[in-house]
Amino acid sequence: MSAESTNSQLLDIGRRARAAAHVIARASTEAKDAALLAMAGSVDRSAAAILEANAADVAAAVKNGLTSAMTDRLRLDPKRLKAISDALRSVAALPDPVGAIMREWTRPNGLKISQVRVPLGVIGIIYESRPNVTCDAAALCMKAGNVVILRGGSEAIRSNTALAAAMREGLAAAGLPADAVQLVPTTDRADVAAICGMAGAIDVIIPRGGRGLIETVAREARMPVIKHFDGICAIYVDAEADLAQAEAIAIDAKVRKPGVCNAVETLLVHESVAQTFLASAGRALLAEGVELHCDASSREIVAPLAAGTRGRVVEATAEDFRTEFLDLKLAVKIVGSAGEAIAHIEANGSHHSDAILTRNEATARRFLAAVDSATVYWNASTRFTDGMEFGFGAEIGISTDKFHARGPMGLEELTSHKYVLIGNGQIRG
Repeated sequence: MSAESTNSQLLDIGRRARAAAHVIARASTEAKDAALLAMAGSVDRSAAAILEANAADVAAAVKNGLTSAMTDRLRLDPKRLKAISDALRSVAALPDPVGAIMREWTRPNGLKISQVRVPLGVIGIIYESRPNVTCDAAALCMKAGNVVILRGGSEAIRSNTALAAAMREGLAAAGLPADAVQLVPTTDRADVAAICGMAGAIDVIIPRGGRGLIETVAREARMPVIKHFDGICAIYVDAEADLAQAEAIAIDAKVRKPGVCNAVETLLVHESVAQTFLASAGRALLAEGVELHCDASSREIVAPLAAGTRGRVVEATAEDFRTEFLDLKLAVKIVGSAGEAIAHIEANGSHHSDAILTRNEATARRFLAAVDSATVYWNASTRFTDGMEFGFGAEIGISTDKFHARGPMGLEELTSHKYVLIGNGQIRG
């Protein structure tokens, strides 16, 4: 498709989104919930077509050499597809944020002021790999009174097209504009720049993907951007950690789903427990096939354990501690104190999700206060940084920005506010 016809197509998508936004912003909670349930039902009825489209995407991904972790993020099966439609139903069951009064007060002159939640408008979402984002984003945006323009990656184009078609069918059946959910049907790189220029049509843009994509959108967008940068998540095992518990948490955070942004990428271990902890946890991680990128001190402990396992031990570089592997790889470092661990995280992390494992409350409280990340944990896996786990029904993503929205983005983060003032003839004078 030529650049001219692509731009024309995007302009048409933008016009239709803006028209739909006027309807969705004023739709009642009952109408939006009915539409979400209809969308879920349509996804269920379209399961065969969606899974067939996804199988084609997965086959192409394997042929093109996509990593196993990224292919797993792409893959759908009946259970995962049912989870997607159930997420639509979960969002329908959540409280509607639109119209909620955030605060209200009365001035001495009798003027009543309230701060009220309102939709953001038209939201553009540019994302990669995960087809569940197509439905999660559509559901949350719609419940919060917004319209969404979705631009997924080439690796999931068939899956995304089938999912979007099912949701549009449900919207129309429920009497709301199908154009409240639109998928950009092409995956040309030029699309991203063109979407970033749609300031008249798109109110906010949210990129989810690799650093290159996010930096491109942040640089070129003509509208506000809510960024979802790398998940360089760290776990610090303190001198007073419950080592058995710490091992279980480290394995969960690295092994269970290594291709997601809340998986741990750096393991910091206090020197006083390093020998004991790494002798056991290192062996367990290697047995799971993890490649450990170790500093000199930790390598001495774990290197002899690699023989006969599916994993291996390599010498860590400085860059390893600033890398989101999204794979069965883990950077390991021994530190002398909680303060050193905090300094390491602040210097090398991405301010996404970081954890301390300790029985010492004072040390934990210090860590929680000092680590400037969107989510911080004490004695729990970083894998809980997820909208569903937070009770949000689903999520748009994990914002690493420091304004408006930070951490998992649910319904409230997809609203703005306006001030409503009620008087009885007051004048400024």
